This record gives sequence, C-alpha cells and structure tokens, in this order.
Amino acid sequence: MSSIQPSPRILLVDDDRKLCALLADYLTPLGYEVEAVHTGPDGIERATGEAWHAIILDVMLPGMDGFEVLKAIRKVNTVPVLMLTGRGDETDRIVGLEVGADDYLPKTFSMRELLARLRAVTRRAVQAAVPHAPESEPDMIVGPLHISPSTRVATLDDSPLPLTPVEFDILAALARAKGRVKSRERLLEEIRDREWEVFDRSIDMHISALRKKLGDDVRAPRFIRTLRSAGYMLLEPGQP
Repeated sequence: MSSIQPSPRILLVDDDRKLCALLADYLTPLGYEVEAVHTGPDGIERATGEAWHAIILDVMLPGMDGFEVLKAIRKVNTVPVLMLTGRGDETDRIVGLEVGADDYLPKTFSMRELLARLRAVTRRAVQAAVPHAPESEPDMIVGPLHISPSTRVATLDDSPLPLTPVEFDILAALARAKGRVKSRERLLEEIRDREWEVFDRSIDMHISALRKKLGDDVRAPRFIRTLRSAGYMLLEPGQP
C-alpha cells in the first residue's frame, strides 16, 4: 500500500489577485495545491462544493464580506478556515472566531507565520479525516457526551456534533480533565501549534461556539462552567 499522501488543498478567497499569486508561488513548492477565487459567492460555491484541507478567507470582499462567506460555509462543513483581518482590528478577529473561524492572521503577516498557522489547521484536518491506530486514546464518555479521539467524532445524545477541528480539540482537552479546572493558558498551549498572545481571546470565542452547539446555558451550565479568573471546567454528571 502506498504511503504517499495527497497534497493539501488550499482555497484562497481574496480579491487581491497579486496577494493570491504571491501566496500560491510561496505555498506550491512546499507541497500545497493552491486555488484562488476573488468574490464571496465564488468562495461559497468552491468552499462548499469541493473538499479542501483549509481555506484562507479575507474579511474584506466586494459585495459580501468574509463573515457572510464563513457563515455559509459553516452551514455545510467544518473545513478549517484561517481568516485574514485588518491590521490590529480586534473586532474582526472576535467576530470571525464567533462565526466559526479556526484562526486569524493580520494582513501584515509574514510568510513564515502564515505557513505555521496553515500547518496547524491542516494537521487537524488530516487527523480528522484519517482514523488513528487502534492503540490510540480511548473514547471518553461524560454523561450524554461521547468523545472519540480516534475518529475525532463527538456526539450528544447519540447525535453527531458539527464541531470544527479546534472546537473538538478544546472539548477533548476539557473531557480529559473533567471535573477539574483548565486555565485558558493551558488550553491555548494544548490546542495551538503557535505562540499565543497574553490577550488572546480565541479560547473564549471557541468556548462560546461550543456552548451553542451543546445547547448549554452559561448561567446554568449543564456541560461547560466558567470559573472567573481561573478557566473552564467540563462538568461531570451530577456535579453541582
């Protein structure tokens, strides 16, 4: 059996054609298959109609912004999405993460930083697509939640949860420590394959998205409890 893996397929959705050509020239020799579209509707059509390892999506697009494109993508699949945001615009980053982006990168990025972020999200996509060996981590059951690290599938009351790769990683990390607090810093260290900033709010945004998918109430949590200034905890059944 051949061990050759297919080239990771990357879709660029950005109206800056020069930047798209620059990224393609940089990534193609590194083994990536890169295609680009330049409008929101074209991005939705390609992103939802084909299989990709990751999508690089600009916030500012003519006629339809990147957030609307991402919302449409998330209705169909959980492909990793790396959003490009305006320089220093925290609002763009927060909104992107709330809508379902896996990571964000300012438009002032360096190619090395882009490659590091891209490798991180594509690695998760490959892990999600390829079942692990039988001796991998056993399934975790927390009340009605069933989390399978080997297949990267989580179910609630036997119904699959449509989690992005990052959301699955956070839920699995919380499940491994069920009943105990996980600090934001510790969660960031476990799920990020990059350096994080002191004021990185991505964990909060991903937790918020997880709660929505779990049908959880932050004021009376059934699953994820926030402990102010401490972190997050996945509650065990019956835990007050």
